[in-house]
Amino acid sequence: MTAGMITLGCPKNQVDSEVMLGLLQAAGYKIVPPERARVLIINTCGFITPAKEEAIEVIMAAVRRKLQGQIELLVVTGCLAQRYPQQLFAEIPEIDLLLGTGEIPRLPLWLSRVRQGERALAVRQPHYDYRQQLPRLLPAPGFSAYLKIAEGCSNRCAYCAIPLIRGPLRSRPQDVLLREAEQLLGAGVKELIVVAQDTTAYGRDLYGQAMLPQLLDRLAGMGFPWIRLMYCYPEGITPQLVEVMARRANICRYLDIPLQHASPGVLRAMGRRGSIEEVRQLLAGLRRELPGLVLRTTFMVGFPGESEADMSCLLDFMQEIKFERAGFFKFVAEEGTAAADLPGQVPEQVKEERYQRCMALQQGISHQYNQQLVGRDVEVLLEARLARKRGIYRGRTRADAPEIDGLVYVRAAGKPLAAGDLVKVRIKSASEYDLKGDLRP
Repeated sequence: MTAGMITLGCPKNQVDSEVMLGLLQAAGYKIVPPERARVLIINTCGFITPAKEEAIEVIMAAVRRKLQGQIELLVVTGCLAQRYPQQLFAEIPEIDLLLGTGEIPRLPLWLSRVRQGERALAVRQPHYDYRQQLPRLLPAPGFSAYLKIAEGCSNRCAYCAIPLIRGPLRSRPQDVLLREAEQLLGAGVKELIVVAQDTTAYGRDLYGQAMLPQLLDRLAGMGFPWIRLMYCYPEGITPQLVEVMARRANICRYLDIPLQHASPGVLRAMGRRGSIEEVRQLLAGLRRELPGLVLRTTFMVGFPGESEADMSCLLDFMQEIKFERAGFFKFVAEEGTAAADLPGQVPEQVKEERYQRCMALQQGISHQYNQQLVGRDVEVLLEARLARKRGIYRGRTRADAPEIDGLVYVRAAGKPLAAGDLVKVRIKSASEYDLKGDLRP
């Protein structure tokens, strides 16, 4: 039978989808694009309200396809399924299998029961034994892949529902991760992206101390051309981690550090650890120890109680630090979180106005940074060819993570290239987000 996957949400969800497809392929299913699948699996996101709304829209589109006879079995899994199992199962009877995040390794078993006529609600505790090695099926072309080093989170930020959905931090043993990384390298992966909900917390539960520097050093020694770190909390960025990044040339000088805000009062209300002055000192030290470092962060506007003074504090901080990459989100009161019931909820129109102010400031900072690259040579990982006759390709630099950062458009002057090639490019022009350049010999 054919099976296909629609993945919504973050890179960690993408890894779960690849594991589920690997399990199904090993069980004898033929993996096909989702529009051709008789068994359609929707891996949902349930982190914030817009993600929930998107997931419901995708599910209902699949329901319509099932009613038309295009789909035989409909499976819904992921964070939305884990968080609202009873509601989804009762209100959408066309769902044949509702699979919780803790049941991922047993997907083939549950599907066999459903194929025998059972309608199954398979949602239990969100955590499962993550020490085992599970198969993965990478999407083509597969030159970039995520390595999820831990599941869940124990930070308990006031606005975040992830601990409710995914459970506490559960690190994966180093030997399991190294075996998985070796398989990815053998499959042709050029860029290994290390992810977790809190990457820098890796190992605290399993080894009694943070072990990201040791793991990263071992991964860097395997021969990946690029290794990228995502979701690094500031208090977990240690001198040992910086030393490994400085010593290993294949670790990208790129750090994704979600800070969420710069106002001390807002950070306290969010339940974030550390002070903004400590963050300021950390960032200065990182740029000193890692020349050429690109910093990415995320900020949230409209948190309950956020004042105009708090907003000015955030904008001043952005102007001071000049993050090369930054993303912005408007606070959403998620049920079950501490922040949902806080006083001082900010009106939606105020959130939108503050969001636009942040975006406008960051566009100028990003454009200024990109303009500094004009005339310089950069290494680019090619992702796709856009125009055969004109020899135009699309790719990314070490400063750009997939899906969230900018792109480089490369003119290759007739030289045949392929997705996954690492090439040198002379940058000719720059916009707020993207670059254009010519292939260098």
